[in-house]
Amino acid sequence: MSRLPSIYLSHGAPTLPIDPSLPSGAFQTLATDLPRPRAVLMLSAHWCTQASVASTSPTPETIHDFRGFPAALYEIQYRAPGAPALAQQAVALLQADGIEAATAEHGLDHGAWVPMLLMYPEADVPIAQLSIQPRRDPAHHFRVGRALRSLADDGVMIVGSGQITHNLGAADFGADPEDADPRVAEFTEWFEARLAARDVDALCEYRRQAPHAVLMHPTDEHLLPVFAALGAAPDDYELRIQSLGTYQRALAMTNYVFSAPEVKES
Repeated sequence: MSRLPSIYLSHGAPTLPIDPSLPSGAFQTLATDLPRPRAVLMLSAHWCTQASVASTSPTPETIHDFRGFPAALYEIQYRAPGAPALAQQAVALLQADGIEAATAEHGLDHGAWVPMLLMYPEADVPIAQLSIQPRRDPAHHFRVGRALRSLADDGVMIVGSGQITHNLGAADFGADPEDADPRVAEFTEWFEARLAARDVDALCEYRRQAPHAVLMHPTDEHLLPVFAALGAAPDDYELRIQSLGTYQRALAMTNYVFSAPEVKES
């Protein structure tokens, strides 16, 4: 099997599977375009711990970690199998690199099951979830991804799930989709230019270098997963950008794919 890409997903609101005004179909398109993984190692913005923890649950529950949404959303059960062996393997790789890590049983939060439901609706791709550390910086998460990079050669897709911009306080839930805050584009254009240039140092310093960084991410747990996906990518990765638009004026949804460069036949 060829090396799998690592990806970063903007998982949007929990209502993504049931709201026709949101770009749910784009996730299925993305899955169709990507090689099919034998398993997914998922880092979601919604499982936060002091040190890395990998879930060894063989049948992870669907966690409805939100309130005040339509009843239909709470009825969704995503029954993908767990991947306990993958979780153990991930912990071993992290520990070998000097990163504190342990295992525990944990379900799939909405940052994990919402995009996976859209990408693999048959729930037939095993998933192991790995926590993020919101008190640690982007460089730590890049190092986590780098320690896990060899998994991509073994049929594992490393997926970071968050949101490229995430400030609910700046969101206007009655705004027209065309009425996006121009500062969103300024931030995402800076970020994507650095991704395209493979400028890891600047990206890890985004809070000091990117325009409007603190406005776009008052706290950065929704962006930290991208650094794990970036760390898991080849040094000479090719970047694919799937832009899904900006919603509620301030919440941009963009997915990024980090692939090994294609080998050109001579």
